[in-house]
Amino acid sequence: MQLSLDALRAGRLARYRWAPLDALAWVLAVYGGVCLRYDFKLHYLFTWGTFAAAALVAAAQLVVGSFRGPYAVHHRLGSAEEIADLARTVVISAALLGVLTLVVYPPPVPTSTPITSGTLALLVMFTMRFVRRAWWTRRARRRHGMRRAVVFGAGQSGERLIKGLLADRASRIVPVALLDDDPAKSRLRIEGIRVRGTRSQVAEVVEAVGADLLIVAASRVDPQVMRKLSEAAALADLDVKVLPSLQEMVGPGALGGFAPTAHDLRDLDLADLLGRRPVHLELDLIAAAIAGRRVLVTGAGGSIGAELCRQIARFEPAKLCLLDRDESGLHGTQMSLSGRALLDSDEVILADIRDARTVHRVMQDVRPDLVFHAAALKHLPLLERFPAEAWQTNVVGTLNVLTAAAACGVGTFVNISTDKAADPTSVLGLSKRLTEYLTAHFARHAQGRYVSVRFGNVLGSRGSVIHSFTAQIEQGGPVTVTDPAVMRYFMLIPEACQLVLQATAIGRDGDVMVLEMGEQVRILDVARTMIQISGRDDVAIEFTGLRPGEKLQEDLFSESEEGQPTAHPLITSVRVPEVSPAQVRGALPPDAPVADELLVAWMRQALTGARGGDSVQVGG
Repeated sequence: MQLSLDALRAGRLARYRWAPLDALAWVLAVYGGVCLRYDFKLHYLFTWGTFAAAALVAAAQLVVGSFRGPYAVHHRLGSAEEIADLARTVVISAALLGVLTLVVYPPPVPTSTPITSGTLALLVMFTMRFVRRAWWTRRARRRHGMRRAVVFGAGQSGERLIKGLLADRASRIVPVALLDDDPAKSRLRIEGIRVRGTRSQVAEVVEAVGADLLIVAASRVDPQVMRKLSEAAALADLDVKVLPSLQEMVGPGALGGFAPTAHDLRDLDLADLLGRRPVHLELDLIAAAIAGRRVLVTGAGGSIGAELCRQIARFEPAKLCLLDRDESGLHGTQMSLSGRALLDSDEVILADIRDARTVHRVMQDVRPDLVFHAAALKHLPLLERFPAEAWQTNVVGTLNVLTAAAACGVGTFVNISTDKAADPTSVLGLSKRLTEYLTAHFARHAQGRYVSVRFGNVLGSRGSVIHSFTAQIEQGGPVTVTDPAVMRYFMLIPEACQLVLQATAIGRDGDVMVLEMGEQVRILDVARTMIQISGRDDVAIEFTGLRPGEKLQEDLFSESEEGQPTAHPLITSVRVPEVSPAQVRGALPPDAPVADELLVAWMRQALTGARGGDSVQVGG
């Protein structure tokens, strides 16, 4: 309680610290106005009228300023809000003096004095504050033990950051220079901090001002620009910090006057370098598709499945069921959803999609309105070695889920696919392409709506290249990259799942919805960036060569596919042929072993036959 009272007194004292000086400014201004009116004849200054006018207007400044002016609310020194309150108080005080000169005869001061004295008083008050602010800014920039920062971005975000850093007395970061690529800002100064160049001049500016930190404070930075800044910072031995957007820091209802401080800065991460755009969702459509419905997610223990469950839970389904054969994955997903993971709820289902009878029983018990099928094997090199596993899980497992869903009358079925299904060259791509064809078959022959969603790599998913690189860097290297030219699409896990939900809401029966992935990123650049972010410059990069079935660059569309726009700018739809369940079930003899080469050939034949409209049985 005592602490609160002390803080209250300190706040009140801070608000009134300028009041005596402002009153003195009015006294000097009244005497100055009278002196100007009478051509500096000093004997006019020593009258009771001049003294009374000066005392009255000084008192008016204090009273009005306490109720409606700069002493009623604590302002940051020299801020636009303080200037506005100060100007309003001075105008009201000058108006009272003007009324006095009109109603009192003889007037205490000449009738022109309220205007001239008000102007002089306001100039003196502004000058005092700006001088004090300039002194404080210069002193802050010279404090010992401070990190000297170059700020990239002289727009609103950069301006807010500089003001926040200088106003925060606890901050250990002081801005010393600005960079901006806009030629119109080449001579701009913010709080005395000058724009000294563009991003191409990082090294020169850093050397000139002795900086050890680069802060990226532009509201929207192209990923290529961010990578260039990161490389330039590495060459100049600079740490890099990023100012998040205002919405990230304080939510969508943030005020434009919010001044971030050093505590709001964060480290550079891969999402900054990939430059993924915020996803704008049609929430009403998604809510209409999910709210109050029974939802089943297969592969709920995986990265995509778990995030899908978290996103779906926001829309309040009647029931959300999690299915996976990985008990630890289910445990983690349930923990992230409810904060508890007792695994004793009937909403958590331990099952293998390769077991058709179990999948059918589960589907009959749950009776879902929506099914999100995210269960799959996805590691390309392993599936090249064990194609039968890809067949059993990705193809036959998907067929089991599709068949059971159709049997119980599912309203919407969403098959999660991959960019490797476009013009596939790997077993993984072949198997996922077949799942798209199977989904298209059920779209044409079963009740309900069946769609597939195709996208590329997601940052941070289990077993992704990011995890591999992180582990290799922690071990001291080397970081292994298959080829210097290999490129991949990347997106964030939440972004991918949000777009999956959007595709669910707008997808037409039988469509493959392809998510916009931006530009492909060189894996070598990702490796270099992660090494740089880690701060370890002793980690080497080793090239191992492309693995069987691997492409240098991925495709989102096959050569035969023509994308069609949808109601969402980040989603494109394509139509694919169908493969019948009979073709898939006939591919493998029930009890006879099948050579891997023959199985892969069967998968290729199934895809070729489907594209050509051939009804050849894959196993015939």
